[in-house]
Amino acid sequence: MQIPLNSLRAFEAVARTGSFKAAAELLFVTQSAVSHQVRHLEEWLGGPLFDRDGGRPRLRPEGAELARAVSLSLAEMEAACNRVRDGRRVGPLVIAAIPSVAVCWLIPRLAGFRAAHPEVELRVVYAMHGRDMDFPDVHLAFVFGKGQPEGEAEAFLPGVSVPVCSPALLGARAGRGTPYLPSEVLALGLLHDTDLSGWAAWFRRAGVPMPMTDASRKGAAVFEDFNLLRAAALAGQGVALCPLAMIRPDLEAGRLVQLSDVSVLEDHGYHLVTGSMGADARIRAFRDWAFAARDGMTG
Repeated sequence: MQIPLNSLRAFEAVARTGSFKAAAELLFVTQSAVSHQVRHLEEWLGGPLFDRDGGRPRLRPEGAELARAVSLSLAEMEAACNRVRDGRRVGPLVIAAIPSVAVCWLIPRLAGFRAAHPEVELRVVYAMHGRDMDFPDVHLAFVFGKGQPEGEAEAFLPGVSVPVCSPALLGARAGRGTPYLPSEVLALGLLHDTDLSGWAAWFRRAGVPMPMTDASRKGAAVFEDFNLLRAAALAGQGVALCPLAMIRPDLEAGRLVQLSDVSVLEDHGYHLVTGSMGADARIRAFRDWAFAARDGMTG
């Protein structure tokens, strides 16, 4: 014979509230319906669970034991149902991007994805360079580094970087068509990304040591974030080594000028990394859109 679950639920409500009337209000049924369910349970069990003398029902010892067990079981079932329901809830598609990609590449194009997939709720967060991603909370991430990162990563954009500055810094020489010599680049003032190693590598690639004295090192402008470095270059504060993939719109619009073809960071690149939820259809949609946008096939 099957356990009368509805009757157990009614019995537990009466035991918890101490009243048939209160149990009926809790369960949104009539008081007579609760009484009927409890009577049915008592018949099924073969004996009474309450002493009904007086105004309020009092649990018998066997009724109190059953009430504790049923209450615990119902609480466990409710918790299990909540876990399943929460697991099936569809939250936003979380895209993590290092600041340079977020500001220079992703956000200017993101309206294209939103127009193509208005049903997808998006959340864009920063991915901090050099820190591991918490992929249980992130669906995709744009990262930068040397070689191939761990995980499901695809090469997205090259990291090749060249010296650039604002045309305002060049003055009358802004229209010059020939590359600038290392000494001329140095004379315009160097802007550094995190430390001085980038420019040291560029001067080595140009065939000369970086001719910086201790005095000039003390006056060097160092920026801990690419967006700060780019802003300083756009403001005409000096020459910065910037990845072509991030500043190409600035070059095409004439906001920045490339001073030399000598480049660094050819072995670095931007990658699109997929987390552990790669089977999500929204992830595939975003991945396909991102590569199409990169290749100029969409906005």
